[in-house]
Amino acid sequence: MGSVIGEILPEAIGIAISPVPIIAVVLLLATPRGKGNAVSFLLGWLAGLLVVGTIVLLVADPAGAAGDDGPATWVGWFTLILGALAVLLGVRQYRHRPRGGEEPPMPKWMRAVDTFTAARSAVIGFALAAINPKNLTLTLAAAAAIASAGLDTTDSYIVLGVFVIIGTLGLGIPIAIYFLGGDKSAGTLRELQHWLALHNAAIMSVLFVVIGMKLVGSGLQTVLP
Repeated sequence: MGSVIGEILPEAIGIAISPVPIIAVVLLLATPRGKGNAVSFLLGWLAGLLVVGTIVLLVADPAGAAGDDGPATWVGWFTLILGALAVLLGVRQYRHRPRGGEEPPMPKWMRAVDTFTAARSAVIGFALAAINPKNLTLTLAAAAAIASAGLDTTDSYIVLGVFVIIGTLGLGIPIAIYFLGGDKSAGTLRELQHWLALHNAAIMSVLFVVIGMKLVGSGLQTVLP
């Protein structure tokens, strides 16, 4: 089980380093209902990762993801395709990066965070975790790796739980700063928001390409004799 956790660790860290959702939590914390909405957002995010991962495990096990000598060939092709997709997304992110230190515009829904309810915060968090191309790609890849490892059902879901927790740690950072930072927390969060917004494209490009190449390598190991 430990080796499987090590294998999916890059994907989990890649999900944890998600600038836009972290910025969303920072903005939520600055609103009147910030504490409750930020926690709801985090819980929705956690649920999104868990739902996608669970669906893959439920589908992959009957499909024979774990072969006699390792992952099934189809898992290798699936991982290879996901890796290639991640690399392409990284290149696209780099090509559309802001120029000259310009801070890129944030999604329109962020302008209305002060009107969010706990329910809407949870829904947005769920959607960003489960539908966002980066997170969906990495979660599918991680869940496929878990399903193909030949673990029993309990161990598979324990590993998935570890993946989800690690993938949620990034959102926990601004919440921890808010509760533990005292009077300085507001300034620290503003600096974090500005830095993430400024470097979002670079961070995402590197993550996509590095993890994508890792997935391509894993896929090739399975499909090539």
